[in-house]
Amino acid sequence: MTSSVPASSLDPAVAARLKRTADSLVPAIAQQYDTGEVLMLGWMDDEALHRTLTTGRCTYWSRSRQEYWVKGDTSGHVQHVKSVALDCDADTILVKVDQVGAACHTGARTCFDADVLLDK
Repeated sequence: MTSSVPASSLDPAVAARLKRTADSLVPAIAQQYDTGEVLMLGWMDDEALHRTLTTGRCTYWSRSRQEYWVKGDTSGHVQHVKSVALDCDADTILVKVDQVGAACHTGARTCFDADVLLDK
C-alpha cells in the first residue's frame, strides 16, 4: 500500500486484534447471509474494515489498482452487510452480506463455481 493512504478510524481495540499480511491486509470472505454460499474473497486494511462496519456496504482494498473500492459502485452488484466477524486467529474477516447480482467480476454469482477441483 502507498503512504498516501489516510490513517484509519477503525476502533483501536479491533485494530490491535488484527493479524495482517506484510502489506497490512487481511483476507475478507464474503458469504451470502441466508444461504451460506461463499461469494468471493477480497482484501481489507484497517480503513476498508472501518468503512465496511460504518457504511453497511463492503469496501475492499484493490491490490492491483492500489485504491479502495466499494462493491457495486460501478457494477450495481452491491453487497449489503449483515454481519462482520473475525476468525479465531483474527487473521481472516467473514462478512455476511445480502448480495445483489453477481459477486464475481466475471459476472458469475460466486467466484468459486468455475473451476471445481473436487466435488464428492
